[in-house]
Amino acid sequence: MDQFVYLFNEGNGNMRDLLGGKGANLAEMTQIGLPVPYGFTITTQACNAYYEASKTIPTIVEKQTLEALARLEEKMGKKLGDPQDPLLVSVRSGSVFSMPGMMDTILNLGMNDETVVGLAKLTDNARFSYDSYRRFIQMFSNVVLEIDTYYFEQFLEEVREQKGYSSDPEMTAEDWQGVIAGYKGIVKKHTRKDFPQDPKEQLFLAINAVFNSWNNQRAIVYRRLNKIPDHLGTAVNIQSMVFGNMGNDSGTGVAFTRNPSTGEHVLYGEYLINAQGEDVVAGIRTPQPIATLKDEMPRVYQQFSDTCKRLEQHYKEMQDIEFTVERGQLFILQTRNGKRTAAAAIRIAVDMVEEGIIDKKTALLRVDPDQLNQLLHRRIDDKFEKRVLAKGLPASPGAATGQVVFDADEAEALGNDGKKVILVRPETTPDDIHGIVAAQAILTSRGGMTSHAAVVARGMGKACICGCEALKIDLRAKQFTIGETLVNYGDIITIDGSTGEIMLGEIPMIDPELSDEFQLLLAWADHERKIGVRANADNPEDARKAFEFGAGGIGLCRTEHMFMDIKRIPTVQKMILAENYGERMAALDDLLPMQQGDFEGIFEAMQGFPVTIRLLDPPLHEFLPDKEDLLVEVTKLQITDPGSAELKKKEQLLKKVRQLDEYNPMLGHRGCRLGIIYPEIYEMQAKAIFYAAAALADKGMTVQPEIMIPLVGHVNELKQMRQLVIDAATLVQEETGKHFEYTIGTMIEIPRAAITADQIAEEADFFSFGTNDLTQTTFGYSRDDAEGKFLQAYIENKVLPENPFAVLDQNGVGKLIEMGVTHGRKTKPTLKTGICGEHGGEKSSIDFCYRTGLDYVSCSPYRVPLARLAAAQATIRHEQNKEEVYTTA
Repeated sequence: MDQFVYLFNEGNGNMRDLLGGKGANLAEMTQIGLPVPYGFTITTQACNAYYEASKTIPTIVEKQTLEALARLEEKMGKKLGDPQDPLLVSVRSGSVFSMPGMMDTILNLGMNDETVVGLAKLTDNARFSYDSYRRFIQMFSNVVLEIDTYYFEQFLEEVREQKGYSSDPEMTAEDWQGVIAGYKGIVKKHTRKDFPQDPKEQLFLAINAVFNSWNNQRAIVYRRLNKIPDHLGTAVNIQSMVFGNMGNDSGTGVAFTRNPSTGEHVLYGEYLINAQGEDVVAGIRTPQPIATLKDEMPRVYQQFSDTCKRLEQHYKEMQDIEFTVERGQLFILQTRNGKRTAAAAIRIAVDMVEEGIIDKKTALLRVDPDQLNQLLHRRIDDKFEKRVLAKGLPASPGAATGQVVFDADEAEALGNDGKKVILVRPETTPDDIHGIVAAQAILTSRGGMTSHAAVVARGMGKACICGCEALKIDLRAKQFTIGETLVNYGDIITIDGSTGEIMLGEIPMIDPELSDEFQLLLAWADHERKIGVRANADNPEDARKAFEFGAGGIGLCRTEHMFMDIKRIPTVQKMILAENYGERMAALDDLLPMQQGDFEGIFEAMQGFPVTIRLLDPPLHEFLPDKEDLLVEVTKLQITDPGSAELKKKEQLLKKVRQLDEYNPMLGHRGCRLGIIYPEIYEMQAKAIFYAAAALADKGMTVQPEIMIPLVGHVNELKQMRQLVIDAATLVQEETGKHFEYTIGTMIEIPRAAITADQIAEEADFFSFGTNDLTQTTFGYSRDDAEGKFLQAYIENKVLPENPFAVLDQNGVGKLIEMGVTHGRKTKPTLKTGICGEHGGEKSSIDFCYRTGLDYVSCSPYRVPLARLAAAQATIRHEQNKEEVYTTA
């Protein structure tokens, strides 16, 4: 018989797929003897069985749940629904991968009109008992009965105002009884039924709700964002309740074993005296720093500190821990690997190596390459004199500027339109996830460093300020005030998530500096990786940045970007509009020294590393004015100034634009096809490269130019262009008396080139796979049209697993790359291969490149550190797999 339910002492930390991360950790902590409130886990398989049974709990799951409940009651010496000594439980979700706040939780389950009286007598604390009951009604009604929390909060706020209270702890037992009556009235009004009193009915309704929450909108968005598979399902954890709201010797909190923002090795977190867990994360009350617990409850603090050390040593990872203190006794409710900023991830990984907890390979695997983007963006310029409006808690580092918005839907809509927005809320909830994704940063007036906004923002690498109590938000009027300053919807503000400062307007930013720990981690990565990392750079400035970030060369220098310089466009247009060979050559002679200067700057910046230069790729019409705009200008001049020289010039230009216009320019007269029809263009570029090489040879510098011919589909195209480049090199060497080494290769971006790679390799020293165009030509997608019209719908409807322009399509485009490498090296075993599309900076694509045997990947300069780390991780993972296979064999 399948086992769908496990008591905590029956599981362990290796059962994540079955018990979910939370359930596996609860089982593991139980096994190592930590003070964990007892309970059981309903597995992820039960969740999938629930959906297979049309969202009905299967009989076998119900039976095993009741058996486990009986065991729990026996262990605790209490019964669910017992009026004299009731067992109360929490019902929590627990997916395989951490999804904080995305699914549902119910606390204090088992409370009803009878058990609330029994609990009050048992604890001799009526206020605590009725407070717990009202919390349960509100939470159960929201999660299970789907009644908006707003109605309950509004009612409670009205009661507080009537009583003249400023906070919940001022409420008496009698006050809470009145609130409970009001809450029941809200339930009756919205459901036309009384609030359920049978604890077992409550239990199974709550289990249903948690299973259903696997497919709520925020969970779906979060999974899509974090690439978590939809088929995994969630486990449900049923755990006996402990109470932090039983008086001033009780409390609850959330803490990290190290600072999740900086990585500093100190306990970091918050707690509230006389409160339950949701008070901390919901931002309803402002919590105290964990360090002050040492003064409030010294014995508990010491026990908690020792437990944190034990957990970190056990898991060999920074932990995020939820705890409750009930009448001076510490309980650990949950532990999981803590989410952290990129800076913290790096420092923690490096520190743990130096502390002897993990080795260097493990440290490299601990840092998500995608997180490194957080460290490679701008921060506020310290030289700028800031006028700080207010200061909140620095919940997630980084700085951002944007328009103020007050609603997650507005943030998403404006973000999709390319606007930069800052989402301002009293506090965020999991339902705001789509707005947080779209925003540049988040600002809240309530909540602490472990509130929903803080945790989610840190995980995404977005700046966030929480708990800015000076912020008075009016959601209806779409404005907030700080003192006398009024800020309206759409106004520009800047926030600094590292300091908690809020400022009006846009503030200058500066480039980041990489920490010593970051440099050390990347040095370890370079030692481990067995695939090179280059950068795509089209000018000396980008090349210098690439070199600074550790690129081992330039994998793609797009020469057309040099042509597009506003100062050169007139000369480029003169070349395009030339009526004969002589006129064209005159323009090319003017362009040659400009190109030579560019190449000299790039060669110098790369200090001897190889530089792959792609000869002109786009069609010529891209360098001319837009046809529609020209037509409007010509029409206006025909009406206003029909005899002018300007009109004649514009008409000539329009005629040329029409001649060059193509129905499908992506597949038209571009790349090597351009070079074959106008060989003088490629000849000028080749000469500029070699003159630059000769000039640097005069300075005693070595250069490694790699000349790349684009869009080759047939070996004869490459053969003809190769000879043109060789002739240009010979001419420059004879003219300058300088000798330089160079190679000639091609960009594989047409399926036919991959299929006939054995033939093309006869004329190539290297292949560079242009995965952007190879993806377009393989799928038959025009990227701009696809991404703008149907690609997002394809991803959402699971027609495609990922955007193939962001993540390499390994089953289709990848097969062509594998074919190109295999066939090419059959002809030429020494053939150098790499990729230079967007995929060169994406971690799963880099892993594919390593497995396929490519020599290097090339990406934008700011993604070079990411690629260096991802390349190391690919090497380590696959070497470990080989060792495991060898050991097994």
